[in-house]
Amino acid sequence: MLNVALTGNVASGKSTVAAYWANSGVPLTSADELSRQVVLPGTPGLQAVRNAFTDEVLAPDGTLDRASLRAVILADEDARRKLEEILHPLIWEQRARWLKARRVDGEGLVVSEIPLLFETGREGDFDVIVFVDARESERIQRLIQTRGLNAEEASRLIEVQMDASAKQSKADYVLSNNGTLEDLSSLAGDLLQELRLRAGMGILRMDLHLHTVGSFDCLSDPDAVLDTALARGLGRIAITDHNELDVALRMADSYPDLVIPGEEVKTAESIDVIGLYLSEVIPEGTPAMETIERIREQGGIPYLPHPYRAGTKGAGGRFADTLAPLCDVVEIFNARLHQPRQNELAEQLADRHGSLRGGGSDAHTLGELGSVSVEVLPHPNQASALRFALASGHVTGTTSRRVVHIASTWAKLRNKLPEVPNR
Repeated sequence: MLNVALTGNVASGKSTVAAYWANSGVPLTSADELSRQVVLPGTPGLQAVRNAFTDEVLAPDGTLDRASLRAVILADEDARRKLEEILHPLIWEQRARWLKARRVDGEGLVVSEIPLLFETGREGDFDVIVFVDARESERIQRLIQTRGLNAEEASRLIEVQMDASAKQSKADYVLSNNGTLEDLSSLAGDLLQELRLRAGMGILRMDLHLHTVGSFDCLSDPDAVLDTALARGLGRIAITDHNELDVALRMADSYPDLVIPGEEVKTAESIDVIGLYLSEVIPEGTPAMETIERIREQGGIPYLPHPYRAGTKGAGGRFADTLAPLCDVVEIFNARLHQPRQNELAEQLADRHGSLRGGGSDAHTLGELGSVSVEVLPHPNQASALRFALASGHVTGTTSRRVVHIASTWAKLRNKLPEVPNR
């Protein structure tokens, strides 16, 4: 089990990283939360604090008045040390119990959020240390805005902690939080993938939306599609031909661990809905809501591709908020969308409705394969397992060149030409 410490000075953004990782399925414990648990009413910890600081640090209901206690320790260095001597052993005892339970659960990666890791001298307890850093001026402003401190109080709180540069030198990884929340989330996501690899958990890269010769606008041989995808680091692909399932079913039967059988259905509203893990074709022109129902009846996964694509296929988002709650997965990155805003809106749509996030190259040529990947933990090639894996997945990608649309147009024309008989 890879035992990771996540630390950072006050208001650096470490709790944001912790929340991101916890939402990605990583078992995580917080020293701040453990510190609250050890001073709950009736605990030996609260009694010890009361004995040391009198009833003045208690609220009327008998709970710890954390604001009053903070004022005491900010004004008196000896009081701060006395509090740490009481709480730190209790916190580490609680964490040891939590860690033992995670080992019993068979977890491969666990994270402990510990603000005062270096101050307590416990860095040797961990395999990996991640330090989140931000400029001091930024941290002071956050403390004023989020905790209601004045500038002097914020500065004193920062001063009692070890200098950030000293901590950086002791950490294995440093995440810089001087940009936007989106920047920090992206850095945290990339690092999480690396930590999972270090933990021996591995990463499975998938493309959940691509086409073969089964589509009217694609000439790609399905075996060549799979070979190219594997050569470019993908471990599983979803074949989602337009209004066609035969090729996907054949490939899934031949390569059961590598191929997800799917179909991109053009609905009665002239928009696209994808069904993953299908066994029967859904006819073109089926209404969107009925399409989603029929996908579920087959035990499949309803997947909403390019919801803000201009024209009929995405209707510019006109059906996005209607269909997203009915689908399990929203495609937040489609490599054939050349306006970044369209993918950005799709990601916001997924956030708004709590949808799982998917991504696809939407490849109609071999050259497009590998442009997008959904990175997840390895799992059986089953619908239920994919849903679980996507909950902690990470979508990355690059936009395809505009020239790929010429290839699709040629494929449409070529498929309309009569076959030339062999002589």
